[in-house]
Amino acid sequence: MPQRSFGSGLLFATNTAANSTPIQFGTLQDVSLDISRTVKELYGQGQFPVAVGAAQQKITGKAKFAQVSGNLYNDLFFGGTSATGQTLLVYQEAGAIPAVTPYTVTVNGSANFVDDEGVLYADTGLPFKKVASAPTQGQYSVAAGVYTFAAADASKNVLISYTKTDATNGTTITTGNPLQGVQPTFSIIVVRQYNGQQEAFKLWSCIASKLSLPTKMADWGITELDFTAFADSAGRTITPYVSE
Repeated sequence: MPQRSFGSGLLFATNTAANSTPIQFGTLQDVSLDISRTVKELYGQGQFPVAVGAAQQKITGKAKFAQVSGNLYNDLFFGGTSATGQTLLVYQEAGAIPAVTPYTVTVNGSANFVDDEGVLYADTGLPFKKVASAPTQGQYSVAAGVYTFAAADASKNVLISYTKTDATNGTTITTGNPLQGVQPTFSIIVVRQYNGQQEAFKLWSCIASKLSLPTKMADWGITELDFTAFADSAGRTITPYVSE
């Protein structure tokens, strides 16, 4: 039966460091491998070449997927250090400026407060201006999750955005500023299948060249990873496995 493929296939990658955990690209949309070579023609007096020689070859790929993880980002692209915990954005938390002094609002996440991300008037959506201290109407100052406003804004409802830490959930990746030429290396296996037939391609050594993190109105965010293959220490680049 002729070899066929249907659907987005399966894609796994493993950092080449010892005992690295394989990573499956979840909710895979599509993956493509482009295998190309440069050719050189030898011409004589005729219009067509009398010989053609293969020069350099190149293997590049692109994967689009919707399920991501800290391990995928770090093991395949950043190559930094990872730790448990994350920083979360709290978007437009509702608050009310007291009618009497002190004119302060303490956000719910004040114990884990990191950074201020702005304040709006709830009724108009107009922004407040941040100042170091002694705010006047339309201004605020903030320290450790406590927002201070002016007496002229007493009893106003506000929307406060800020970031806070979560020490027990998620992953934080510290990327630093590595030297050029230092990057994670990983192997890849991509599988195409149909009705019990399977076609697979193993790339023995790859580096990622691009990580795209798009958003889109009224649609899912589809992450993209571009990568390039090269020969490993045993001289292997690509190994196809085909049912037929």
